[in-house]
Amino acid sequence: MRTTAPRTADFRSPVHDPRVVARVGALLGSAVVVLFLTGLLSHLHQHPVTWLPFGPAPSWGYRLTQGVHVGVGLACVPLLLAKLYAAYPRLFERPALRGARHALERASVAVLVAATTFQVVTGVLNVFQVYPWRFSFVRVHYAVAWVVLGSVLVHVGVKLPTIVAALRSTVDDARESSPVEPAAPGAAAAADTAPADTAAAGTTRRGFLAAVAATTLGVVALTVGQTVRPLAPFAVLAPRDPRVGPQGLPVNKTARSAGVEQTAADPAWRLGLSGPAGERSLSRDELAALGLVRAVVPIACVEGWSATATWDGVRVRDLAGLVGGTGREDVRVESLQQGGSYRESTLPAAYVAADDTLLALRLADEDLDLDHGYPARVVAPNRPGVLQTKWVSRIVVLPAGDAA
Repeated sequence: MRTTAPRTADFRSPVHDPRVVARVGALLGSAVVVLFLTGLLSHLHQHPVTWLPFGPAPSWGYRLTQGVHVGVGLACVPLLLAKLYAAYPRLFERPALRGARHALERASVAVLVAATTFQVVTGVLNVFQVYPWRFSFVRVHYAVAWVVLGSVLVHVGVKLPTIVAALRSTVDDARESSPVEPAAPGAAAAADTAPADTAAAGTTRRGFLAAVAATTLGVVALTVGQTVRPLAPFAVLAPRDPRVGPQGLPVNKTARSAGVEQTAADPAWRLGLSGPAGERSLSRDELAALGLVRAVVPIACVEGWSATATWDGVRVRDLAGLVGGTGREDVRVESLQQGGSYRESTLPAAYVAADDTLLALRLADEDLDLDHGYPARVVAPNRPGVLQTKWVSRIVVLPAGDAA
C-alpha cells in the first residue's frame, strides 16, 4: 500500500513523455493562436474601433471567422484533456521548485491551465447557450483570452529548448517511457515501485497521438456542419441545425423571450425615422410601397451556427435618405425590445451604403415570422447575428462623429 505521494518515475506509461507532450502542446498552442485571432475579430465586430473598420465585404467574412473560432474551440476539448494527461506526472516533481526559472515555468503552467480550461468550458457552454454565471460572458471571455495568450508566450519562452529537442526527436512505439530531458533531482524511484498508471501500460506513443488526432478531427467533423451547410446532416454534436427553425432558419431569441409578442404584432406599428431633415413615420404597407429589393445574406451567430437566407426589404440607405441621410453617416437601429445588451445597434456608414443592407420585411418569400423579427429587422452582410437587430422600431441617422 502506497504511503507517500507518487513521484515522476512512478508513471511508466510511454504517453508521459516530452515528445508526446510537445506534439500535443504544439497542436493546442496553434489552436490557441487561431482562437485568439478569430476571437479578436469577433470582439471587434461587436465592439468596433476606429483603427480597424469593418465593411460589408466579403459577406461571408464573419461567418468564416466565427465558424472557425467555434470549431477550433470545440477541438480544444480533446487536445486540452490529452495535454493534461500526458503532462500531469510533472506535478509530482521533487523538489517542487528548483530556482527562479523553474518557478516561472510552474507559475506559467498554473495560469495557462486555469485560464485555458476556463475559456474552453465557458466557450462550450456559450455555444449551447447555458450561462450558470452572473458575469458578462463577452467581456470576461475577451479579457481572459489575453491572459491565455500571455501565459502561452511565457511558457513557450521558458520551455523552448525542451520543446525544440522533443519535436526533433522521433516518436517510436516503445512501451517504456524515455524522456528527452533529465528527470528532476530526487525523482528516481526504486525499480520495484509499482507504476501509478498501470492501466495505460499497453499504450504506445504513436497510438496515443493517433487517438488524439482522430478524436479531435471527429469532434470537428460532427459540429462544423452548423457552419458548412453541406455537412449539416453530420453535425450531430452541434446545438443548432442551420436548416431547422421558422422559415428554415434557426432562432436564438424568440419574440416571447424578448417581451415583444404584443407590440411587434400590433397593426398600429410604425417605423420611426429621424435625421437631419426631420422625422418620418412609416407603416409596413408604406415601407413595401417604396419598392422591395432582394438580397442573399448569411446570418452568422457567435455560437458558431450560420445559414444563408433570401431577404426582401428596403435598403437602409434609402430610408436614411428620406430624412436627409446621404449614405455616408452611421445610423442607429432601435428595437421594440426594452432590455438586453443588443436592443439597439449601430450600422457604420460602410454598411449603410451597401446594396445588401436591408430593413427586411420578408424571408424566403414570406412575411417575416414573429421570431425572426416581424414586422421588420435589419440584415447586413459580414455582421454578427446579435447586431442584426430584430423588431425594429426606429432608425436614426447619426451626425458625423456621433456614432455610439
